Amino acid sequence: MLAKMRNIGEACTAANRFYVHTSVAGAFARRLGERMDALPIGRGVEDGVVVGPLIDAAARDKVSSLVEDAVRRGAEVVVGGEPLDRDGYFYPPTVLTNVPEDAQMRHEEIFGPVAPVVAFETEEEAVAAANDTEYGLVSYVFTRDLDRALRVCERLETGMIGLNQGIVSNPAAPFGGVKHSGLGREGGRLGIEEFLETKYVAIATTA
Repeated sequence: MLAKMRNIGEACTAANRFYVHTSVAGAFARRLGERMDALPIGRGVEDGVVVGPLIDAAARDKVSSLVEDAVRRGAEVVVGGEPLDRDGYFYPPTVLTNVPEDAQMRHEEIFGPVAPVVAFETEEEAVAAANDTEYGLVSYVFTRDLDRALRVCERLETGMIGLNQGIVSNPAAPFGGVKHSGLGREGGRLGIEEFLETKYVAIATTA
């Protein structure tokens, strides 16, 4: 929930796709749907509200278009799935299952409260699917198997990874991605070095 719903999904570090082993994918989607559906929606100034509006009409329309595309290609809606008929740019927390590989949201950043759940059989299948995008800022890995955790983290094509946690941002750690998610790092020692100039002095030596 933290990884997906930070700032209603309108965050560069928000999780976009959930790859869950087939043995628990159904139960995971159902329980996630229950929690997402229970989140109060409204204006951010109202008491108890957790889900506010998206930033503008273009953002809402993009989210709606991605969901419509996935459903048209065979995805199933667990909760949500349509813009709310009310003033403001509201889109409800949404969970989809059986999202096909050719759905646009399998490869794009959603920037909204939508969680596509995709079942996988093997570790190799999950890693290949996770890397099948032009973006590479952050990934999240949840497992009790430390060997598998480290093995998967090494193979994921992202600049940051949250291992068994949904938040990675830390001012003491380098922040940045690979592929189309940017160059360089901010934060931590690497971030400081981005603002420094390195001077090299070659000193002559005598025989």
